[in-house]
Order: sequence, then C-alpha cells, then structure tokens
Amino acid sequence: MSRRPSWWLHALAVIWPVTWLSARATRLPVVGRLIAAAALPFFSKKNLNVSYIPINREVQGAGSSFLPRQIVEEILRRASHRVIINRCTCRDDRKCRQHPVTCGCTLVGDGAAEIDPRIARHVSAEEAIQHLDRTLADGLIPMVGRVKLDNLIWGVRDRGRLLTICHCCRCCCTILNSGKYLPDQAAASIKRLAGFTMRVDAARCAACGTCAAGCFMGAITVDGHARIDGEKCKGCGQCATACPHGAITPHVASVEAAIAEIHGRINANVNYT
Repeated sequence: MSRRPSWWLHALAVIWPVTWLSARATRLPVVGRLIAAAALPFFSKKNLNVSYIPINREVQGAGSSFLPRQIVEEILRRASHRVIINRCTCRDDRKCRQHPVTCGCTLVGDGAAEIDPRIARHVSAEEAIQHLDRTLADGLIPMVGRVKLDNLIWGVRDRGRLLTICHCCRCCCTILNSGKYLPDQAAASIKRLAGFTMRVDAARCAACGTCAAGCFMGAITVDGHARIDGEKCKGCGQCATACPHGAITPHVASVEAAIAEIHGRINANVNYT
C-alpha cells in the first residue's frame, strides 16, 4: 500500500503550476531544450501513451454510439481494481468554477489497489461507471492511457499495471492548455482515435475563429474557412462543441475499429486486467 496522507492532494495543487510553466518553458531557447531533455523520458514513448475520447454525441459514421461510454465502460469492467482520486489536481490548482473539483481521476489495475485510501475511494465497477456518467454529463473529456508519472504521484511501484483515466475540462487540464507547447516527441504520445477525423463544412463556417482559439494543439487555422491540420489534431472534439455555427462534425470510420485499436494499444502498454 502506498503512503499518501490526505494533505498530499492539497500539496499537489500547490506545486501543480510547475507543470504548466515547464510545458511552456520548453519553447524557450537553450533553457527550453534542457527542460525538454529532462522531462521527455516521462512524457514520451511507453511512459506516456494517451488518447482523448471525444464526448460529442453526434459522430458521423457511428450511428447512435456514444464513444466515451463504450470505450471507458469496457475498461472499467475488465479492470482488476479501480479507485477514484478524491480531488482533481488540475481543477484544484486552477480553482475551477465550472466543474466539481471532486470529479477526480479514475485509476485501474493492480497498481490502483496499492493507492492509499486516504486520497482515493476504492470502488466497484458499477461505482466507477456511475462516476464516469457523472463526468460525461458535466461535459468532461475522458483521457485514457499510460502515464508513468502517476506511479510517482500516487506512490505506486511501476510494474506496468496502472492505467489512468482522467476526466478533463478545457479550462483546467494541463495538457488541454499546454499541448501546443509540447516538444514533438511528447505531443506524439497523445494519440488520436483510429479513424477519427474532424470535418469542416465550408458553407456553414463563418470564419469566426472560435474553434482555432480553443484548439489546444494549435491545429486549426482560418483562411476563408476553418482548416484542420490532420497531423496536429488529437481528436478531442472540442472544436465541434465550440463552433457556434455547427460547421465542424466529428467523424469516425468505424466504432468497432476505433475501440479495438485503443484497447490493443492500452494492452500493449499496461496490464490492467
């Protein structure tokens, strides 16, 4: 069992701004390269491999399928153990007024069983799914994958048996506010769902720039109408949610293929069952 007293969550909120500053500082000359070199082992390759699951209900090509619930519910049911962290560090740090700070991350796998109950609730699959439904109803975006740094944060020995499910808000999530500053290797560790694209209806687009201003990867430019760089886009779907004219539509080639790919990728990086 890890040893993390209840005050640990408050201490994390105090030191968390360092993550924001570090991400932005990687773009600085000389110093930025040093910071990136020190941080990259934690934020690249197998030590970070995550995907945002778009919460848009209207996904072309997916019928009535609600992707986040399908993907994350299956993970929660398969998992050997589940905990819900008592407080979201990102929202705690930013003093979020839009979403509950008590909607903390869900962690699953044998490693989750080691997390100190003073900072997390050890829950059943059904309780974890209820928590998922509350976060989705609140507009939070699931981010699923391997985050090596979480082993250190939560005091879990790194045996490749801890899977992270963050419930992120656009206003507070460190990555959703710093993605465009990340070194290429770290940015590449954020994977778009297989076959998932964002499509722009040029006839409906008013070139207002709302989507571009909100894109955390800087993947959208406006030239007559919004244009999305498929290489940079991470498929979070927030541009479709933000567009006041309904000009951007999420599209997935195959729900089944998207689900199979992310489960296969997760299983290659983390044993959570």
